[in-house]
Amino acid sequence: MKIAIYARVSTNEQNVDNQINELKKYCTARSYEIYNIYSDTGVSGSKESRPQFDIMLSDAKKRKFDCLIVWKLDRLSRSLKHLLNTLDILNDLNISFICYQDNIDTTTSTGRLMFQIVGAFAEFERSMIRERVSLGLKRAKLQGKQLGRPKSKVNKELILSMRKQGMSLRSIAEQLGVSRMTIARIIIN
Repeated sequence: MKIAIYARVSTNEQNVDNQINELKKYCTARSYEIYNIYSDTGVSGSKESRPQFDIMLSDAKKRKFDCLIVWKLDRLSRSLKHLLNTLDILNDLNISFICYQDNIDTTTSTGRLMFQIVGAFAEFERSMIRERVSLGLKRAKLQGKQLGRPKSKVNKELILSMRKQGMSLRSIAEQLGVSRMTIARIIIN
């Protein structure tokens, strides 16, 4: 099994060596092949985008490894939402996940059960967010707030006149500072 190791520390004064050394020992003891070690130093776990984390996810999507191992869950993410999203991505890619300190190992039956429970919480969180957004939009509409992008204020007669002069949609849009789709919609209606 090809393993990817991900390690992270929040400050430049810290280093990832202890995490990586323990995870390497773990992999060696189980005869796991280490595909790559990704480590972010001086990067907060609350940030969803981190240089090595992003590369690791890209490699996961290319199926370059079979399992991701981290020292602790908070090394992967400090945000529950981001953590659950990451675990959901790995699950969708059929990539196993091992968290050394928190005893999560989806290469085992018990670990897969824990992973599915975490996945159920992720699904629950997503549905709660959808409900809150929907309620917020309804409330905003009831309060008379304009939702969506503001309508472009353009002169229809000017656009039709420019079009009769043989101007292209692109040149009309550029001259008036609006999109070609806006011009097309006005001409059609």
